[in-house]
Amino acid sequence: MIVAFFIGLLSSLHCFGMCGGLVGAMTMSLSPDIRKNTAQLGLYTFAYNGGRIISYITAGFLIGWFGQTLRDFLLPEAGIGVLRLIASLLIIAMGFYIAGWFPQFSRIEKIGTPLWKILQPVGQRLLPVKNLWQAFLFGAVWGWLPCGLVYYVLLISPANNGALNSAFFMLSFGLGTLTPLMAAGFLTGRLAPLRESQKIRYFSGSVLIIMGFISLLLAIYPESHALLQFHIF
Repeated sequence: MIVAFFIGLLSSLHCFGMCGGLVGAMTMSLSPDIRKNTAQLGLYTFAYNGGRIISYITAGFLIGWFGQTLRDFLLPEAGIGVLRLIASLLIIAMGFYIAGWFPQFSRIEKIGTPLWKILQPVGQRLLPVKNLWQAFLFGAVWGWLPCGLVYYVLLISPANNGALNSAFFMLSFGLGTLTPLMAAGFLTGRLAPLRESQKIRYFSGSVLIIMGFISLLLAIYPESHALLQFHIF
């Protein structure tokens, strides 16, 4: 869960690029009175992000259930170990993706294109946003936007052993992305310099790569869990 949270937090620039514009579109569709009221604007931005995170949780539950079913059928004994090994490699891949060192990883986004063609018009009809429930629904629709980062995290989620654990994993990831996308709601149009910051991209990507290698070590050598806890505590 901690890994999922930090993946979300460290992917802030990617979130600004993918979803910042959507938050901005919702914000600009609000009435001037709401935009000028900080408390009201915060509620609407939180409602949007709440809908988005609910979509992540739903997708995590479905992928986790499918992954558990497939694992129990193909690898009932060593399945969880294999999934954790794959998850570690995917975390490393995400590090390269976020740092911009391997943009080809974004091709995974094509998987969600057919579904998005159906949902995009639904999201557009929800604009302009006039109430909190509409903001929540808008976020729930746009949460299915084809995003390579979200797809990689979804692929990792079955390594948490079960549909519910996968759903909580996606909840943790969503909470990690909450801070940057809440900021996007208040700073619409002011985030362009941050989006172009290569230093932040390199730092975030490098941290994820290190986390991935640590996870890989723990997946290959389970006994290293005890050693790691000894050094930390």
